Amino acid sequence: MNDVQKRIDDLVKSHKVVLFMKGTSQFPMCGFSGRAIQLLKSCGVKDVTTVNVLEDDEVRQGIKDYAQWPTIPQLYVNGEFVGGSDILVEMHEAGELQTLLAR
Repeated sequence: MNDVQKRIDDLVKSHKVVLFMKGTSQFPMCGFSGRAIQLLKSCGVKDVTTVNVLEDDEVRQGIKDYAQWPTIPQLYVNGEFVGGSDILVEMHEAGELQTLLAR
C-alpha cells in the first residue's frame, strides 16, 4: 500500500461516514457530489467527513484505485465502500441508505 492509499485507508477507517467528493459540503463542484451531500443530509447525517478530491490530484486518482471504482463521489460508511451517486439514490429510494447510516 503506497502513501496515498494509506492516507485514504486511515481516513475511511477512522470516521463513520466519509464522502470523497468534488468540492465541499457547502460548495459542491459537481451535480453528483451535490446530490450525494443532499441525500446524506436528508438521512439526518450531521457528522460526515468530506474530502475534496479537487485539492489533491494524488487522492483524486488514489481513491479510484482504492475502491476500484472509476467515479467520484464515493461514500464509505463504517470503513466500507458503499458506492457512488447513482447507487446512493437507489439505496435512498429503497430505504436502505437510511438503515445503513443508522447503524
